[in-house]
Amino acid sequence: MEKYKIHYAWFILILGVFVVFGALGLARFGYSIVLPSMQKSLEMNNAQAGALATANLIGYLILSVIGGALASRYSPRVVISLGLLLVGIGMLLTGLAKSFSSAVIWRTLTGIGSGASNVPMMALLSAWFGTRRRGFASGIAASGSSVALISIGPTVPYIISVYGENGWRVSWFIFAGVVALIAVICFFVLRNHPSDIGLNALGDNNDKPIQTANNKSIGWGQIYRSFSVWHLGLVYIAFGFSYIIYMTFFVKGLIAEGGWTQTSAGKLFMIMGWFSLLCGLIWGTVSDIIGRKYALMIVYFIHAVSFSLFALVPNTFGFTVSAILFGLSAWSIPAIMSATCGDILGSKLAPAALGFITLFFGAGQAIAPFIAGRIADVSGSFLPAFLLAGGVAFLGGIGALTLRPSANAK
Repeated sequence: MEKYKIHYAWFILILGVFVVFGALGLARFGYSIVLPSMQKSLEMNNAQAGALATANLIGYLILSVIGGALASRYSPRVVISLGLLLVGIGMLLTGLAKSFSSAVIWRTLTGIGSGASNVPMMALLSAWFGTRRRGFASGIAASGSSVALISIGPTVPYIISVYGENGWRVSWFIFAGVVALIAVICFFVLRNHPSDIGLNALGDNNDKPIQTANNKSIGWGQIYRSFSVWHLGLVYIAFGFSYIIYMTFFVKGLIAEGGWTQTSAGKLFMIMGWFSLLCGLIWGTVSDIIGRKYALMIVYFIHAVSFSLFALVPNTFGFTVSAILFGLSAWSIPAIMSATCGDILGSKLAPAALGFITLFFGAGQAIAPFIAGRIADVSGSFLPAFLLAGGVAFLGGIGALTLRPSANAK
């Protein structure tokens, strides 16, 4: 019999929200709202601004595979906590950066910590939630990014208005302190597996608690020889490439193309966050019902419309509808991908499998911001870059539709 009136999986899920809030919401998306002031202070062109985002994402890419593998073999609790601590250190040092070159180093370090914490955390949910609740759980955790947009959309412009040219630095310092606190909480509260405290995964119909396996070896061949996993990874590239252009240059695009102030752009950033608050939950649950690949296809097509609308209707109406459409589907793809890995390979291999497909996702992320920045420098506008993002998202939807039934668990 379970020893807790409230299943411990719910505490794991709450921590999942906070981990995503820090590792992605603040560490990655915080850059978008800080970028205009940071770019001006460090005298960066658009290509360099994109390169900073790329540096962060390369760091994420490096640790996404290793982080998932370490969590599968050793302790997700330790890997996640140390990863978050590294995120905090990286953001603190970013706030102290005096030049573009030093900022590149510290943004890379921040990305390394993000990969070491976010990927194992999302995969850990596969161990704590049964098959039919994985999409739901992953979707809830993904809302941590939404909470970040809601929080930093109005606060960062305020901080910058108070501290002037050093406002972007103060913002990074505050982000660092928050993430460090989350790291400490995770170390003391997270648990690696339901069997560690005599429980089953939530939603598991088996009355007997799952026993911890003594054999810690990982069936790497099951991951690397799986066509479904490779196919899933290739589809994931489209999300990484397209959404990161949109998120990195969203605020900058509003200011440069629409003449918005940073405060007004921050408000729309916050509105996007409010609309995205339940998107992971909604689409994760939808994927539990209609199947992963159909949910992925729909979300990709929504993204394609959102990104293209920003480029083709560059006015208040177009920007607002674009932000709302993206918000309604923003973080759903990673949530569905996490659940799909558990469907294909089970909870034991899910962290390593998610880390493996994140390699593809990370590759798309890593190259996109620099390319978008170069396009903006050459064309004198960010709009072609947003249109490129829309086209890639559309291709992602086509790719999702071709996924095999094994990635379409219900």
